[in-house]
Amino acid sequence: MSQIALPFAWPAVEDERDFCRGEANIQVLRHLEHRALWPVMATLITGPRKSGRSLLGRIFAAKTGGGLIDDADRRPEEELFHAWNRAQAERLPLLLIADAPPPMWQIALPDLRSRIAATPHVAITEPDDGLAATLMERLLGQRGLAAGPDVIAYLLPRIERSYVAILRVVDALDQLSLERRSRITVPLTREALRLVGVIDDS
Repeated sequence: MSQIALPFAWPAVEDERDFCRGEANIQVLRHLEHRALWPVMATLITGPRKSGRSLLGRIFAAKTGGGLIDDADRRPEEELFHAWNRAQAERLPLLLIADAPPPMWQIALPDLRSRIAATPHVAITEPDDGLAATLMERLLGQRGLAAGPDVIAYLLPRIERSYVAILRVVDALDQLSLERRSRITVPLTREALRLVGVIDDS
């Protein structure tokens, strides 16, 4: 599959080529494109680990001159409170990235809780087949490996549809192909899945 560029009408930056667009993140991308319509100068992005949420946040912050607070649900609440207020005063967008939104993210400070409640929330979901295939090809390519359509077709129905699972399988393929000095084939892929416990050939 070919690389799909970010839909931002801005000059490219180095990290931008590492972000893959798909159904799992299209709503987040559209929301970021239309920041002039945000009710406040802040947005909360949630999503699974390894979903590209932090990379997307860094790209957005670099492009707009705005702020970014990653792992916001683990940061001091006073820090978030002052950053949110500063974003409104300076009219520069602030992205907060967290594993989950309130109420799953417990906020004790009432003033911060009310501000986060007024903040738009968009979520990256787990990857669909198209994005999963693109991610596998991209991650393998970064390791100097290539997987044919037969390998991707074999993998898609057999792996958990999550970013972490995709990364684990790619790491296993990378290690096994290095040990065997072999290209990525379906038999090698079957063995890699067995080694990471995805399938049981016994």
